[in-house]
Amino acid sequence: MTDTPALYALAQHTVGRYLRHSWRPTVAGLEHLPHTGGAILAANHLSVADQLFLGILTPRHVAFWAKAEYFRSAGARGRLTRGVVTAMGAIPVERGGGRAALAAFDAAVPVLRSGGLVAVFPEGTRSPDGRLYRGRTGTVRLAHQAGVPIVPVGIRGTDLLRPPGSRLPRRHPVSITFGPAIPVHIRRPADIRTLTDTVMATIQSLTAQEYVPRYARA
Repeated sequence: MTDTPALYALAQHTVGRYLRHSWRPTVAGLEHLPHTGGAILAANHLSVADQLFLGILTPRHVAFWAKAEYFRSAGARGRLTRGVVTAMGAIPVERGGGRAALAAFDAAVPVLRSGGLVAVFPEGTRSPDGRLYRGRTGTVRLAHQAGVPIVPVGIRGTDLLRPPGSRLPRRHPVSITFGPAIPVHIRRPADIRTLTDTVMATIQSLTAQEYVPRYARA
């Protein structure tokens, strides 16, 4: 099991305490979260706040993706940004797509194999309208490559924290529910799509979102 980075632990006790006190988010299904060992947390994606609340409500360190630019920014501010994302245990991801994007998955494999948790949003982008869209197969492929299970996560309420036209976030109920872990065993190529659909169906059961059988547009 990987150790929690010191800066991540500090953020839990500062930013996390503030968010828990101000929004009083609820969490359920923690019994489904492995106490040790690697796993992928596969969640629906409603808002940029998803990472914050998932991070503070998960009792283990969660490695999130961060733009690769953050790891190579120049100047004093760039060094500070680079230091923060590195100290938080973030995984760099290139936005160019193709082989560059696959490098982020390659970087996640050692984290998972060493017993860490990695958060992934299978929709590939934030939902444009609050509905749940078809999942991309990369999550299952990553789990198979790393030899870890997938824990479905349902996030509710984060899309209503900052309604259109609002300059400041408002207090609205936020909840996160962990579902039973899904083991990943691929015997034939078609299993990848089938398992992906199973993950999305489980997420939908946790969120009660309307399901859209097509990919969301970035």
